[in-house]
Amino acid sequence: MSSLADLPAAASVLLEAIAQEPVILFEGPMGAGKTTLIKELCRQLGVRENVSSPTFALVNEYESGEGNLIYHFDFYRIAEEREALDIGALEYFDSGRLCLIEWPSRIPDLLPEHYLLVQLQPDTDDAARTMTINQV
Repeated sequence: MSSLADLPAAASVLLEAIAQEPVILFEGPMGAGKTTLIKELCRQLGVRENVSSPTFALVNEYESGEGNLIYHFDFYRIAEEREALDIGALEYFDSGRLCLIEWPSRIPDLLPEHYLLVQLQPDTDDAARTMTINQV
């Protein structure tokens, strides 16, 4: 993505991949655009409420335009995996619902066997990002 104008197209590519796998991990340094991409993804899925990073709540729940639940996680601030277990992360991940997970590297032992990994990397130009999608 060379600018924010490319964000809708990047989210559309990701939407196509979601049909195969409902658990999506978002990795990248602080400020790489993980939450921004998730906001656009949710917009395209018809989410009407405000989409924001659940940094302190750990998980936000949204409803798509078709009435499907979407779970948005941010594990940046957790100190240990037990915190994710305490909110029922495994049950969310196994629900079959769309799970969008920021900072999954904080919970490596809790991740499901299969997922999509979206890696965002800022380029030398502040507005440009490289997005890589891998199915694991």
